[in-house]
Amino acid sequence: MRKKIVAGNWKMNMDYNEGLALFSEILNMIKDEVTGQQQAVVCSPFIHLHSLAQLAKGYDKVAIGAQNAHQNESGAFTGETSAKMIKSTGAAYVILGHSERRQYFGENNELLAKKTDTVLANGLKPIFCIGETLEEREAEKHFDVIKTQLAEGLYHLSAEQFGQVVIAYEPVWAIGTGKTATSDQAQEIHAFIRAELTAKYGLEVADDTTILYGGSANPKNAPELFAQPDIDGGLIGGASLKSRDFLDIVKVFN
Repeated sequence: MRKKIVAGNWKMNMDYNEGLALFSEILNMIKDEVTGQQQAVVCSPFIHLHSLAQLAKGYDKVAIGAQNAHQNESGAFTGETSAKMIKSTGAAYVILGHSERRQYFGENNELLAKKTDTVLANGLKPIFCIGETLEEREAEKHFDVIKTQLAEGLYHLSAEQFGQVVIAYEPVWAIGTGKTATSDQAQEIHAFIRAELTAKYGLEVADDTTILYGGSANPKNAPELFAQPDIDGGLIGGASLKSRDFLDIVKVFN
């Protein structure tokens, strides 16, 4: 049975005290309201990681994640954070290749392959983001884009290594554009991703891989999205900054 995951991406929001307050609310709600086997992952700014990991001790339904990691183990990279540092905070996951990192910081598949290796070598699980832009979708290049991102970013991994990876599909064209992906469109891409993974790693590995949807999921559309056979949860942006909204999405899997 592949794991059902709802991951919250706080992005560059929440000062230290605000983050602790929000996470405390989320923890109390999870304790009281979550009855299924799903896992909530909170991906906070670096300043919160250690404190959130301490608060989450003893909660097996909650894990902590970072939003990025440097590709090198250590060195003269002022302002960067290594996978070893992230691991030492108690975090378990790292988002890699988010559309904002690709767009604003020029991260390409080659760099993300290196980051994936470093993250895995330090015992962390990558949440590896893939997805097409509006221009690529309208040119009907979306399947090619997804295929290339998988091949260049992840296919150097062994099947054993790949077993530690969570995939997140982000239709970049459905984020902040006024357009939304229907559950059928999302399922179509998720099924395509799983078929590609089957061709590369075999049915067992593909079947065990958690694939999240990351295109503006909210409490209203999450039930329909998560009911699709190949959608195993969500990578949640704005709704993860409101404890009630985030928990209502997590509870879809109750």
